[in-house]
Amino acid sequence: MKNIRHSVFWPPFLLLVVAAFLSFTNREWFIKTATDANNWLLANLGWLFSLGGMLMLVTVVGVYFSPLGKVKIGGSKAEPLLKLRNWIAITLCTTIAAGVTFWGFIEPIYHLTAPPESLGIKANSAEAAVFSMSTMYLHWTVTPYAIYCVPALMFAFAYYNMRKPFSLSSTLAPLLGDRVSGGWGKTVDALCLYTLALGMAAAMGTTILNLAGGVNYLTDLPSNPTMWAVIAAVVMITFVISASSGLMKGIRILSDINMKVYVVVILFLFIAGPTAFIVNLGTESFGNFLSNFFEKSLFTGAAAGDQWPQWWTVFYWANWFAWAAITALFLGRISYGYTVRAFILVNFGLPSVFGAIWMTIFGGTSIHQQMTEGKLGDILTNSGPESVLYSVLSDLPLSFLLIPFYLFIVFISFVTAADSNISAMGGISATGITPESPEPDFRIKVIWGVAVGTISWIMISFAKIDGIKMLSNLGGVPALLLCLFIVVALIKVARAPEKYDVSERDSDGDEYSEGMKDVV
Repeated sequence: MKNIRHSVFWPPFLLLVVAAFLSFTNREWFIKTATDANNWLLANLGWLFSLGGMLMLVTVVGVYFSPLGKVKIGGSKAEPLLKLRNWIAITLCTTIAAGVTFWGFIEPIYHLTAPPESLGIKANSAEAAVFSMSTMYLHWTVTPYAIYCVPALMFAFAYYNMRKPFSLSSTLAPLLGDRVSGGWGKTVDALCLYTLALGMAAAMGTTILNLAGGVNYLTDLPSNPTMWAVIAAVVMITFVISASSGLMKGIRILSDINMKVYVVVILFLFIAGPTAFIVNLGTESFGNFLSNFFEKSLFTGAAAGDQWPQWWTVFYWANWFAWAAITALFLGRISYGYTVRAFILVNFGLPSVFGAIWMTIFGGTSIHQQMTEGKLGDILTNSGPESVLYSVLSDLPLSFLLIPFYLFIVFISFVTAADSNISAMGGISATGITPESPEPDFRIKVIWGVAVGTISWIMISFAKIDGIKMLSNLGGVPALLLCLFIVVALIKVARAPEKYDVSERDSDGDEYSEGMKDVV
């Protein structure tokens, strides 16, 4: 049995309980405090998030063409832990989660009906449509996946090639050496564990409300705390069982199902939706995205006092950084046996292409409905984002089949992502995690699964989700700083990988590789 790392597990776990207790007992103070802190963060450090995202992107491209690109994770004799198809599916589903199914329809309507005031774009105009779609490419393609890719790659190399512990602090080993194994390293792990737990609770709360809205649409059953509790229990039990079955079982099966479902819904929407409009708007908007990439990426709105970048782009980057730090443990762990260039293609290239295709089809469909019927903006204002989503779906052919299918997509998407993250949370909370013995104790996974599910239900029932989303966003600051140090470490390794690659000098390399086969 692998024991709990008390100094890593208990601080974030207790802080999560305290956050939920405060949001329940003193809702107004809690949300005001979190909101004020969040607003200060976005107003004063937004520029750092924008530059940080750009730096991650440049680093990914540079590493791909560096000497490190040819290095195999785990050493030259390492055999892949996963088949390429399974690796792609698990990686894609882990990073996309349920967010893409929710925001793909809804976010474009926000940008179409309320573009940045400082840009002088008229709402619901052709220019606003192009701006909306090009913004979706900014928020859901290359930069977010670069943010995920850099820490995941550095962890994979540190864990398998440098033979460092299963810890986020191992990503800094090229800079700090053995000092990363001390108290400072435990602090990094505990802090990132806390931010991911909050982020998962917020994401699960959004998923519960999304599913409840769909059930209400289909059955007229009220979307209330009782329904939310039932949905939370079903979701929680599913991803705990899946995560507890191990990487090679639950997550692999779920991700394979998830990918097939994604392909089916993409093809259906492309054929049943406004195909010509989608293709033409996507082409024009992609050109706009490329020609204005740096301007859009570094847009802060400071000169005109425009808060749009803080509400959207900076907010996204903060959340991507908060999630990427600890998700790197899982993404790095499953990359054994592949080259660094293959890692970058699977964790950066392919997800970016998929995100562009998804947003083109989903975003194009909702933009077309708004520009031809003009009702989605009013629905967004009067009834909320969930109503927009089901309004779009109800106008499509075979909506009586599509909406239940969509609910299944939302459910399976979150469960798949939660599955992998619960596995990473359990791993970082436990001692004795090695490449040959990668699974934490079942009870640690159950504890985190139950905690995340319970906190989500408490938040949406008594304090909604606003406060915990803010705390999740605040977690982006330490994660950003950690990722900036990781960039330096990765660049250092990329310049002379042979200096750090212990796997090629390890006399036990053959036995190590054989041991990894037993994991599969």
